Formats: sequence, C-alpha cells, structure tokens
Amino acid sequence: MAEICPICGLPKELCVCEEIAREQQKIKIYTEKRRYGKTVTVVEGIKSDIDINELAKTLKTKCASGGTVKNGNIELQGDHKKKVQEALMKIGFNAETR
Repeated sequence: MAEICPICGLPKELCVCEEIAREQQKIKIYTEKRRYGKTVTVVEGIKSDIDINELAKTLKTKCASGGTVKNGNIELQGDHKKKVQEALMKIGFNAETR
C-alpha cells in the first residue's frame, strides 16, 4: 500500500509539496567581499522544506566551485550570480539577484 503525504494528501510518488514550496519562496542571490578580497556568492531565503545540502551540492557542481551551507544560506566561492540564478530557475525556484 502506498504511503500518503500528510500535507497534500497525495501518494508519496505524486506528492507536489516540494514543488509548491519552491515556487513560493523568495530567494536572494548576492555577492560579498570577504577577507583578502575574496568574493563569495550567497544564496539566501531557502526554507527548511527543501534539502539545502543537496541543493548546495547541485549548485557547487554547476558552478565548478567550492562552497558550504552556513546559517541556512548557501555560500559559493567566487562570483556566480548568473549561473546560480539560471540553475535555480531551471529547478523551479523564483530567484532574484541584487
């Protein structure tokens, strides 16, 4: 017997909760200057409904850079605002750069 999602009421295979959560989030992408003049791209506003570690891994692979997850934000080494925005849009997020 298939498991039923407690949020949307659909079987787990057809669950759309994560897709809806992606569309409703406002994600901000910006760069910061850190020590020694290093640039870091920060992806902010990802809620706990999404697996942030898996998303960080995907973005690091897409941008071919290192990075980490700190305080609920994804930090990537270097200036990758355009690449990150395109990648998030393909996945289904509503992302804006500043």
